[in-house]
Amino acid sequence: MKTERLEFLADINRYTQRYAQWIGRQCREKSIKAVAEETNIGWDAIKELDKLYMNRQMEANPIEPPRRIGIDELAIGRGHSYRILIHDLDRRRPNWFGDDRGRSREAIDSYFQSLSDTERVGIELGVMDMWGPYRASLEANCPNAVVHYDHFHLAKHLGEAIDKVRKAEYKRMEGSQRRYIKGSKYILLSHRNNLDAKGRRSLDELLRVNRRLNKAYLLKESFSRIWTYKSEGWARRFFDQWKASLKWQRLEPLERFARLVEGHWDGIVRALDPNCKIPMGFVEGMNTKIRAIQKRAYGVRDEDYLRLKILTSTLPKL
Repeated sequence: MKTERLEFLADINRYTQRYAQWIGRQCREKSIKAVAEETNIGWDAIKELDKLYMNRQMEANPIEPPRRIGIDELAIGRGHSYRILIHDLDRRRPNWFGDDRGRSREAIDSYFQSLSDTERVGIELGVMDMWGPYRASLEANCPNAVVHYDHFHLAKHLGEAIDKVRKAEYKRMEGSQRRYIKGSKYILLSHRNNLDAKGRRSLDELLRVNRRLNKAYLLKESFSRIWTYKSEGWARRFFDQWKASLKWQRLEPLERFARLVEGHWDGIVRALDPNCKIPMGFVEGMNTKIRAIQKRAYGVRDEDYLRLKILTSTLPKL
């Protein structure tokens, strides 16, 4: 018996390419379970059709050598299991999804080793958090690249310092004064203009009764001024004054934050360089999109499926 390949059929038997493509488009916005229930097709078949669709998306949109990259990580499952993500910041697409070596130097090195010598030389900027192996790997593999610490991660460190001050004050206070601090994490970490009327009243009352939290909050709010300067010299002068204002305040978490900034100053101040301006809206939007993908893929243990979902999340539909 002779078998003939029909071009309109998908690689998975019993489905046409057109139907597989339709399934893939549905899975861009819906979970496998939802599409399976809607089509009355088995869960496993839907997943395989979706993977077929995403692989074809990748073939139609090959990854090009990046010039400016973002290095981030994604938490997998419970605990502290991570996968490194590399973004092309100019083309605004994820380029690479790491393996189970997590955030290690070996894991990030494997990305750069997958590039040619010419491609590594062509990388000019690496945007990252302050995790040491990221910088060490970029500098070792990409001789023309400079480091830029994104201010979202810096703001996160500052917020964590403020919350440590809040917790220390809660332990220090006694009796009725504790009631002002309990449950105040959100209002302390928010900008005043982002709070509703009730939140602003609670914030004002808290800052009125607790001098140390008042000082910590004012320092947090004023630190954002560092991004308004156009020269490193003026930014440095502001930071030195900000750091000096910590003296005698007994705000150890903020003192540690100041030492963190001091130790990473070159990568932080690079944000003021016009040549290093990056689309931070894309980075934050991408993080939101990835969280939505993880939620839709909850219960799917196929890591290759998650990798394809993320790498194709910004690609056009077929």
